[in-house]
Formats: sequence, C-alpha cells, structure tokens
Amino acid sequence: MKITRIRVYKTDLPYVGGAYVWGAGNAITVAKASVVVIDTDAGLSGCGEFSPCGENYMIAHSEGVEAAARLMAPALLGEDPRQVARIERIMDHVIQGHGYAKAPFDAACWDILGQATGQPVWMLMGGKLTEAAPMYRVAPQKATDETIAEMERYRAQGYRQFQIKVGGDWVKDIDRIRATVPLLKPGEKAMADANQGWRVDNAIRVARATRDLDFILEQPCQTYEECQQVRRMVDIPMKLDECVTGIRAAHRIVEDRGADLVCLKISNLGGLSKARRVRDYFVDNRIPVVAEDTWGGEIATAALAHFAASTPAEYLQNTTDLHNYNTRSTGKPGPATANGCLIAPDTPGLGVTPDFESLGAPVAEYAA
Repeated sequence: MKITRIRVYKTDLPYVGGAYVWGAGNAITVAKASVVVIDTDAGLSGCGEFSPCGENYMIAHSEGVEAAARLMAPALLGEDPRQVARIERIMDHVIQGHGYAKAPFDAACWDILGQATGQPVWMLMGGKLTEAAPMYRVAPQKATDETIAEMERYRAQGYRQFQIKVGGDWVKDIDRIRATVPLLKPGEKAMADANQGWRVDNAIRVARATRDLDFILEQPCQTYEECQQVRRMVDIPMKLDECVTGIRAAHRIVEDRGADLVCLKISNLGGLSKARRVRDYFVDNRIPVVAEDTWGGEIATAALAHFAASTPAEYLQNTTDLHNYNTRSTGKPGPATANGCLIAPDTPGLGVTPDFESLGAPVAEYAA
C-alpha cells in the first residue's frame, strides 16, 4: 500500500458559547481547524485534524499544517501509511520539532492502519482499558453567576468534572474559586486552570487564600520552574498542562515528582504515536493523566476518544468532547457521549470521515 495523495483542508469552528475567555486576557470566538486527508492506492483514506486554542496558542499556529505539508508531502508520497513508526521518523527527519503540524498526518496513518486491519485505533494502541471515559467541561471566564449557571447546565447533561478558567485578575480569581468550588456535589471534581496566567507570587497568594477547598490547581504559571516554585509553597494538588511538551519534559516531571497529574494534549506532544509513549511513561510511574487536545472538531475528538479508551481507567482523570464546543463540524459521525462520558467507536480506524461539505475545497493538494 502506498500514499498517492495528500490534501489539506481548513475550516472555522465557532465556539458554541460566543467567547471562550481563558488565561491572562485570552479570548477566542472562532478556532481554525486544519484537516489532513491521506489517500492510498488501495482505496483507503485516512484523516487527522489540528486546531489550536487561538492563533498563537503555545508554539502552535493554524498555518503550520499547510507549511508542514509543503515540506513533508514529497517525502511521504509513495510511502506505506500502515508503517506508522516509519512515517513518524520520516516527518521528524524532514522537520525538526513542530509536532502539532505533524499530528494530523500521524492520526491519518493510524486511521488507515486501523481500516486496513479491520481494527479500531484503540485496539492497535493496546486495547480498551477504559470503557467510557469520564469528561470534564470548561467554564470560561465570565461573571460568577453566569459560571454557576453554566455549571448547572453541564451537570444536568451528565458532566461531573469542571474546569474553571482563571488566570486573569488574581484577586477576582480567588473570589471565583471560592464561589464555585463549594458548590460541587459529592463525587464531583474541579480544576482551577490559570493557563500560565499568574506570576509566581500571585499564584501563591491564590493558593493560600483557597487552601481550605478541595480542587486541583492547573498550570498556574508560564514555565515549569515557576510552577515548581508554587508547588513547593502550597499543598494543593497540581496539574501541569502547557509545559508537558514531550518525553523529556515527562522524564523531568517524574524525576521531580513535579505534578500530581498531567494533561496530555495529543497535538502538543506531536501526535498519537508520541502521545502514547508519553502517556505510558507517566502511567508506568503512577501519575494520572488527562487525555486532551488543543481544540478540534469530530476528527480530533475521535483520535482523543481512542487515546482515552486505551488508557488504564485508574490513571485516566478525564477527557473532553471537543466537537461539542463548536457549531460547525470537521467530520461525521462524532464520537458518542453518554452520562458525562466519551465513548470510542468500535469501527475500524478512527471511525470518522471528513465532512467535505463543511470543509469545502482543499487549500493544498499533493499527488504522486
């Protein structure tokens, strides 16, 4: 089997809630999705997706996939997409870093491998270790009464874990945490996610002012070193997110016991292949993980569902249904959700096909 054509599509994904406000003054109303479709001479096609949480989220940018395709397509055409490890090595040889831009190519090859073998991707990644992955739902920065009402709506839909966005005004963030966390019901969990937004001193102030509450403090500061300064000063469980960038970062976190749990964004880690290795390393070292991505529609969520399903249930904190954050689609059907859980499909590959009506014409196409 050989790759005969690579197409790149782009589409807007408007946020269902109007404005998604997070961190220190960041807001998005529309995410930009890039979808990669790989065709083969065997008649099989695979797809993958990358969508950043804003145009300049971390090192990622919505133009990165198009730029990567120009460089990588000549090296990938004619290769066997079922050889996912070889494809990964080829991409890393052509482009150093920029894993987010390679991630949709990696997912598309896993999709083809699954279709070719008649297996869902979760089976190829080790089997189903979580039958239905518990989801969290984000409560973006809004007036406190709006946040409380939003959490009630999500609770009625079955969500039992909530990510409360903070990271702006640290004084108001204290009030926001103190107003929402005590409202949790038995069995519910909350994460106060600053998205790197606080200075060290202010992060310590927030943690000390809320130390009597049961919640998880997520990525309070920009760098790993700053987060560790905060961690040494407070006894609130800490989750790291943006600074979990790959296996080297994972080694450091494990050696330092630098987090109580970690967020694994598939695109941030460079795709399913690399994310699986990082996840398994954390699990081997008894650190629970969150299965996530930077944003996305149905295709990104499908990859996420398989990633979550192949994670041991006792070490999977939660995941999320990215496709339900948007008013527009990238693929169909989207993974099923029920009772606050994300359910990976049992169909071969990712179990999703591109929504070409929504995607429109490709912005780039390469053929052998």
